[in-house]
Amino acid sequence: MPSQLRAGLHEILRTKALSRRDEEIQLACGAMSSDFIDGKEAFAAWQDLKVACDAIVEAAREAGIEFDAAGGLTLGADALAVGIAAVSNKKWFIVRKRQKGRGTGRRIEGLQIGRGDRVLLVEDVVTTGGSVLDALDAIRRTGAEVVAAVTLADRGDTARHAFDRLGVPYFPMATYADLGIDPVVPPANVLPMADAAIS
Repeated sequence: MPSQLRAGLHEILRTKALSRRDEEIQLACGAMSSDFIDGKEAFAAWQDLKVACDAIVEAAREAGIEFDAAGGLTLGADALAVGIAAVSNKKWFIVRKRQKGRGTGRRIEGLQIGRGDRVLLVEDVVTTGGSVLDALDAIRRTGAEVVAAVTLADRGDTARHAFDRLGVPYFPMATYADLGIDPVVPPANVLPMADAAIS
């Protein structure tokens, strides 16, 4: 039985994030689906984003996960990172998709994480977990410890297997089953890439 916060998060995802298209669209991993989840538009209002962030902090606390900062790959993690920092009185950071080519040349903005920092890795929606695994690699290169990974919605089972292999606790706040949609199975040619990312 989900907590009141998680139940509220599921309701927001079902009513504001999830839509069914007449024609299948291609997802970032290359798979096709008629079900689209827009985690950015759905949580654009602070009261909705606060529900999501409070639910994530609650899940981490119940699992005994302690963290110093929350963050992940732009753009899916941006609002969540700041929101979680706000409701938990922690810090936030954002991982760029590519290292900045001027100025500081940083790939990570916000808190400059490093050795000794405990990081909660966040993402809005995952299918294979490619983006969140990319962020995890960038974070580990700083010396910071990823204590857990959390996503608002997981459309499949690939990301869970990847995090299990990495030994990182993984908490999707909602799964495809929770949302009443079919799981997305990535194209066969994507799987070796995912395996390469975690080897």
